[in-house]
Amino acid sequence: MRLTKQTNYAVRMLMYCAANSDQLSRIPEIAKAYGVSELFLFKILQPLNKAGLVETVRGRNGGVRLGRPAEKITLFDVVKVTEDSFAMAECFEDDGDVDCPLIDSCGLNSALRRALNAFFDVLSEYTIDDLVKARPQINFLLGIDHLEPRNVRRAPAA
Repeated sequence: MRLTKQTNYAVRMLMYCAANSDQLSRIPEIAKAYGVSELFLFKILQPLNKAGLVETVRGRNGGVRLGRPAEKITLFDVVKVTEDSFAMAECFEDDGDVDCPLIDSCGLNSALRRALNAFFDVLSEYTIDDLVKARPQINFLLGIDHLEPRNVRRAPAA
């Protein structure tokens, strides 16, 4: 199984925001840190925002921040938002267009389902916070230490 580039950079974007939690992160800064295009990151931002994994603040001093604490965002949360399909074989697909006489009683299908569920279980054990804390120098590595401090405006509590 191979995760898409979108998932890879979605996790990286969340890690950046977690490491930069004292202020809003800006897409140009994140793009520069990872060497990817801003347009690509804006496309990734939409499903993350819709799922509540990030919040965006518009305006001149706007940016992106985590939608909930980093310790509450699992890798599985990210993967289920950014991946289109988890079909490991054609018999996983729901379109019913499978030409196999064993479709309803196949041991391979069962084994692959168990493997996929184990994969999801492991992803559920790790949070964005775990990934950031595993790299004590993450702010330096991402160039966050060199950013000018900005105010983080939080939405008023309801």
